[in-house]
Amino acid sequence: MRVRDWQDILEDVVESNSDPDGWRAVGGDRRNGIGEDLYLAHPANGVYQLKTYAKNPYEVQGVGSRVARKVDDDVDPLFPEEGSGLFGVQQPPEDEDDAEEKASDLASVIEAHADAPTTPQALFEDVMDTLDSPAYGPMDYEMDDRPDGMDALSDTFEEAETLLDAELEDLVDENVSRGFY
Repeated sequence: MRVRDWQDILEDVVESNSDPDGWRAVGGDRRNGIGEDLYLAHPANGVYQLKTYAKNPYEVQGVGSRVARKVDDDVDPLFPEEGSGLFGVQQPPEDEDDAEEKASDLASVIEAHADAPTTPQALFEDVMDTLDSPAYGPMDYEMDDRPDGMDALSDTFEEAETLLDAELEDLVDENVSRGFY
């Protein structure tokens, strides 16, 4: 298992060329220490684990790794089919023309949904498709706690949990002194 910067892991997700709406996620507070844990899963890509913390209001730092090459029968039920929320991974527009085209397309999607009966799920999927999101789906997330499935995932990937915790603690220790930065 190779520990890398959390943004490198997200880049792997973006470049995976997997079915974008096949992703699922579980996230919440870390079991020990500051920051958050996030697990991303896709049947064709496996399971990724990220550990992050906000260094300051403008900068997030963290580490991550691919912890499984596939989503097996033991892990699959720990990821939501429907979650307490939804997530999406976005890429910035390539240039000004791309940004204007996406903004125009997005306005058309919003207008179409405003004029017709729709569901929140359908709107979300259409927005993600319009923005060419490489990964999106249901997410079980708790802002100030840990979802039930997260502890089971941490126990399943115990070796990765220990290694990533140590790496994140080293990152926090080298960047934070006296509790303030």
